[in-house]
Amino acid sequence: MSRRLPIGIQSFRRLRETDSYYVDKTPFIRELINQSDYCFLSRPRRFGKSLLLDTLKSLFEGHEDLFRGLDIHGHWDWSARHPVVRLSFDGKYNDPKDLERSILTQLEVIERNAGLLITSCRTGPERLWDLLDLLHRSTGQQVVVLVDEYDKPILDVLHDPKLATANRDYLRGFYGIIKGGAEHVRFVFVTGVSMFSKVSLFSGLNNLEDISLNPRYATICGYTDDDIDEVFGPELDGLDREEIRTWYNGYHWRGGAQVYNPYDVLLLLRNREFRPYWFETGSPAFLFRMLMEKSVSPMELENRMADMSLVSKFDVGDIGIEALLFQTGYLTIADEQREGFRTYYRLDYPNLEVRISLNDELLGYLGKPGREPREQGRALCALLEANDFGGFAERLRTYLSGIPYQWHATGDLARYEAWYASLLHMCFRSIGVDLRVEDTSSHGRADMVVLTGGQVFVLEFKMADGEGDTNAVLDAAIGQMRERGYAEKYRDRGEPAHLIGVACGREARNLLAIRAEPA
Repeated sequence: MSRRLPIGIQSFRRLRETDSYYVDKTPFIRELINQSDYCFLSRPRRFGKSLLLDTLKSLFEGHEDLFRGLDIHGHWDWSARHPVVRLSFDGKYNDPKDLERSILTQLEVIERNAGLLITSCRTGPERLWDLLDLLHRSTGQQVVVLVDEYDKPILDVLHDPKLATANRDYLRGFYGIIKGGAEHVRFVFVTGVSMFSKVSLFSGLNNLEDISLNPRYATICGYTDDDIDEVFGPELDGLDREEIRTWYNGYHWRGGAQVYNPYDVLLLLRNREFRPYWFETGSPAFLFRMLMEKSVSPMELENRMADMSLVSKFDVGDIGIEALLFQTGYLTIADEQREGFRTYYRLDYPNLEVRISLNDELLGYLGKPGREPREQGRALCALLEANDFGGFAERLRTYLSGIPYQWHATGDLARYEAWYASLLHMCFRSIGVDLRVEDTSSHGRADMVVLTGGQVFVLEFKMADGEGDTNAVLDAAIGQMRERGYAEKYRDRGEPAHLIGVACGREARNLLAIRAEPA
């Protein structure tokens, strides 16, 4: 039976009372409450964190009618009702006084609803301390503290390190009150996008258990494949199930299952059209600036290796590119491997939506917006498929002539070829061609492998000091690909394979020549 699609609904009560579709997350909630008292969860935007917190609020307040038919209903003491302090930092924090003002306003509303009177002139941390004490004494039940978007007052002003540091330090003291009032507290759950280190932000609340990468809670937010089929089955008619997976599945926080972003799924089911719904709700301009500042080629975003310290390294003035990409949802854990006492994660795009959209946006940020990259990508693919390597070289040379100056002006000169390769890479990504970057063989890694038109094209980019050096550079590129067997892993496809050496000029700042040979 078809139900209402809960698009934009963050209220658990409203969702249940309007007979909307609901993926039952209460088995995770039940286990979480039984196992921990202080919890922290990081997930990208629009992954259902706010609804999860509102579900916890309704549960602890004892609204039994909302939980009938759900897993937790028969496993909960509905006679015990706890007061709840729920805070959400979803406002704007561009002024030094905005944070304190937001906290005082929210606490005042909670006090008024509880029938309490607390002196309004006190600071946010002092008001919170008094509120926890009075709620506990007036109800006889310990308080549940829920914090949504805990990090937004910092993330909003990362462009202003002084204000970001001031907001971080204020929040550190504020969150420390929660631990200091432990005798009044039954359960704490904090959510946000980033994983600020406990030392920098949660030193006062260092008993928080971070469940962000705990495999047991990998699907506490988002929808699994089974959820799509079992819960949303009545809405799937006319939609290609495999295309849904390709477009939107793929987020992975360890554990067995991958998950979909709920916002994507719900908009797809309503509009019946595949579009980058989640990506369009946010602008990653800050990420693009960081890529430029740190001279990170877009090609390096794929198959990026990182350990736990890198994916969780996040603080004012010390933001790791891996942490930023992973925590904001532009990269996810593709797989993990254990080496000695360390676990390493291979990061990659979660799905087609992010892969295409991020490259489109980056090209637009660099002055190549709109249809141009897609048109270039289609034309370059067609030239490869026709084995017109001269035409391919000329087309690529024309396109590269518009490479932004800042790409030349930053980073190690020896790595310039990565930037040239990146423009070609993004053109191909924008049309969804089957593309492998840093493709690993038993003897090395190919810069780029393009699988199109029933053929295999292996490309190696090299820098040349000048035109007189071009032939030597192309010899080296072709020789490297043959010696290291970059095309060997594709022999089983039974398709024609080509080795393409690409020589880029350091002084010319453009393509000098290419050479193509059968593999």
